[in-house]
Amino acid sequence: MSGIAGIVRFDGAPIEPGLVEKMTAAMAHRGPDGIRHWRKGSVALGQCMLCTTPESLEETQPLANEDQSVVLVMDGRLDNWVELRTDLLARDAVLRNRSDAELVLKAYEVWGRECLSHIDGDFALVIWDERRKSAFCARDRMGNKPFNYHWDGKTFTFSSELHAVLAMPWVKRDLNEGLLAEYLTIEWFSRDETPWQGVYRLVEAHWMEVGSAGPQPREYWRPDLFSPLKYESEAEYAEHYRHLFADAVRRASRSHKNLGVEVSGGLDSSAILAVAVDLQRRRELPAPGVAAYTLKFDDASEANELAFARAVGAHVGIPVQEVSPTHKPLSWYRNWARTYCEFPNYPNGVMAMGIRQTARDEGCRIMLNGIGGDEWLCGNRAYYAEELASGRWRSLYDSLRTDSEEVGATSALWWFARHAAMLLPGFAEEALRKTRAAFRWNANDRKTWLTPKFREIAARRKADLALSFGGHRFGRTGQRIQYETLYSAYSVIAREMEERTTASVGMEMRLPFWNTAMVQFAFSTPERLRLRGGTPKVLHRRAMAGLLPGNVLERRDKADFMVTFRRHADELRGARAEDMTVEQYQWVSEPRLAEMYNAFGNPAGDSGSEWMLWSLFGWSALASCVKN
Repeated sequence: MSGIAGIVRFDGAPIEPGLVEKMTAAMAHRGPDGIRHWRKGSVALGQCMLCTTPESLEETQPLANEDQSVVLVMDGRLDNWVELRTDLLARDAVLRNRSDAELVLKAYEVWGRECLSHIDGDFALVIWDERRKSAFCARDRMGNKPFNYHWDGKTFTFSSELHAVLAMPWVKRDLNEGLLAEYLTIEWFSRDETPWQGVYRLVEAHWMEVGSAGPQPREYWRPDLFSPLKYESEAEYAEHYRHLFADAVRRASRSHKNLGVEVSGGLDSSAILAVAVDLQRRRELPAPGVAAYTLKFDDASEANELAFARAVGAHVGIPVQEVSPTHKPLSWYRNWARTYCEFPNYPNGVMAMGIRQTARDEGCRIMLNGIGGDEWLCGNRAYYAEELASGRWRSLYDSLRTDSEEVGATSALWWFARHAAMLLPGFAEEALRKTRAAFRWNANDRKTWLTPKFREIAARRKADLALSFGGHRFGRTGQRIQYETLYSAYSVIAREMEERTTASVGMEMRLPFWNTAMVQFAFSTPERLRLRGGTPKVLHRRAMAGLLPGNVLERRDKADFMVTFRRHADELRGARAEDMTVEQYQWVSEPRLAEMYNAFGNPAGDSGSEWMLWSLFGWSALASCVKN
């Protein structure tokens, strides 16, 4: 976790002194190891440094080449830094130090825009090219590093955090009502918008060159849909996966300080800790040591996973420190929104801040967690369609039999029929999908609390921005659901909020499951390897046998962290009068709102309503930024 910021004027006017310094000062928490700037004429760049790897200790940014014609600012880490360094040296590149920034700068000099095909890791970067009079910008394939920007026709402004962009006098603070409607219906579609009109995020796996004509984003990576990984047995798949996952953890663990790992007691984060400890014992872990942390929900049994976390710690032989979940008052969330001009996260996202602060105080600078495990390990029942399409009759029969034994023949046959429909012609399958969706929404239409104006906005957003697969070719049926996961608008928003809360306490978050190789593996392997009957993550469980204790390997339930929302029930109801501004009555229906407030905190109620009310609260706080 570092931070980048910059201003480029294409009208030839010089940058006013102090402006880029104001941007980096707003992100001082990202730069405990120094904040530096570079300015030349109409270009000003800044970088806030947090050193997290041995190589970063040699790094100074902004980083220019020998003749100052190319200058880089980057927030990032390369997972393939060894391979890239070897490749560059083989091409006679002169490397002045071992830093990742130096490798990226030289890669740009060698390959130009094509350098991204040689770079893998988490990064957001800008390279000012004096020769081309343009800024080359890029964001990593998964979108794990944030990148926000604004263009007004002559000035390009960018930063890791929104409020640094909004601090510039030419950037207006007009709320984005379209994105507001998405939050209020907890149905997200836009991948490039922010809460502020005219301020955008660079979409993951995109680069853009910014010149006098303005930003021109272009996609540079998508998963390969037609490179299936084929083995004769599940044991061979499991062995392949185990090596791949260990490599993902190893690459994400590069640190000059102890490695911090969040351990919930679930299959995903527990596996990260187990593999990290195993790598350490093999002397293959690129970090001095491993420290583990878990949340201690003593007073909420539905969220308490201590028994599992303790079992993992005992099994791998290291202590797992227990930290109480962070609970902040509503005033803290309001202040966050007003200070940082961004949605202030949800309570289940803030609950782990104490873990990260504890790890920081104990000397860690990076934190690994299991975000992404559910997305890429669980699988989906498209295995019926895949087996039917490929004529694997024996496998199809085995799936039906297994499912029937677990859930009954009627449910198994319904699963089969529902997912076999994915093989229908595109127009027929799409009609069936819309019918199912309409039925679900009629049962619980989350747009009913919106005013007519915002119902129309929400409907238009869905019609214009929802993912469409018309004419899209997939290598196997289950990839369609994986595509929806990969290009989920909320997924990136959620990870950005996690990144921000982690960065606010001076830590860097790393996600081994949101790794290019791990994602590609999911796209390259059939769904029958991941889901069987009511058991998800089948291949992951098999690969982790021996590394994890039996009670974790066999676990199927998950903790319910909605308790973090419900703890705010009385406070939120009490604050309703303060939060309901004139603007909000233009967003939602007051009678329906009253019903939802009365039901808030009821464990038997619809958790979606609690998400919606919290979204309203967060945007209410955000709206106050307009007046600042």
